[in-house]
Amino acid sequence: MSSSNLLKVALAQISPVWLNKEATLEKVKSSIQDAAKENCQLIIFGEGLVPGYPFWLALTHGTAWDNSIQKEIHAHYLRNAIQIESGDLDEIKFLAKENQISIYLGIIERPIDRGGHSIYCSLVYIDQTGEIKSVHRKLQPTYDERLTWSPGDGNGLRVHKLKNFTVGGLNCWENWMPLARTALYGLGENLHIAVWPGSIRNTEDITRMIAKESRSFVISVSSLMRKTDFPVDTPYLDLILENAPDFLTDGGSCIAGPDGKWILEPETNKEGLFIETLDFNRVLEERQNFDPVGHYSRPDVLQLHVNRERQSSIKFEE
Repeated sequence: MSSSNLLKVALAQISPVWLNKEATLEKVKSSIQDAAKENCQLIIFGEGLVPGYPFWLALTHGTAWDNSIQKEIHAHYLRNAIQIESGDLDEIKFLAKENQISIYLGIIERPIDRGGHSIYCSLVYIDQTGEIKSVHRKLQPTYDERLTWSPGDGNGLRVHKLKNFTVGGLNCWENWMPLARTALYGLGENLHIAVWPGSIRNTEDITRMIAKESRSFVISVSSLMRKTDFPVDTPYLDLILENAPDFLTDGGSCIAGPDGKWILEPETNKEGLFIETLDFNRVLEERQNFDPVGHYSRPDVLQLHVNRERQSSIKFEE
């Protein structure tokens, strides 16, 4: 078996130090170093891990209009969001290069190219040379997420070569969007990364469904969030905890093979790295009878058009 067919992956099911950018990045760096010691070639983190998911919205009447509590927490969230252009991920990039490990990292991004005051749920891919190869801003925030996250664009709908694999990823309920999945399939994806804020209720069905649909490996990685993960300096912490369960998200990270069977069943209620080795040849075996964008497609009848232009409110001509 060729070594280029084998990929050792680490699923980092960890909690954020909620809404604390610096402290959460320290946990990310520690996980990368631990994965590197195990000779992993890819490590994946959950959706919006840095600095965390906007749990307060469902717990503190997030729809309240012109409300000082909501404004203050939102401002705290923005202050702790990631600004790539300012170097917030430079140390993560350095670790990727130093350890020759690729990284999928879920962040809350505050990009300068959209003015620097709105935030996006973004999935960043950093390759083993330490270069950021794509930043995928979530196309459609879900339900109460829309109160704080902005809708993204198609610029990050990209795949990346990693040994013999072609890897791509989507954020949370984007994975339920058939056309978003199809865009990645059409680019040759055979290792699909699905990142989530957490909970087995999100991962246990769709992970296997996408694997069966695409005849690809599917890795779902979730964060973990417990009452104890809220820092004591969180604005309005008492109000947030008043209605919070002990586990806000219970994990559910897992891997399905190209036949839809479990390689790693969903892991819940525990923090840590879950490590498996994937064999690319399994993709070729399962594509024998079905390939959704190849021999089992009809582009003369059904075809997808994708706009991958990075959206901006302003275009300058010098």
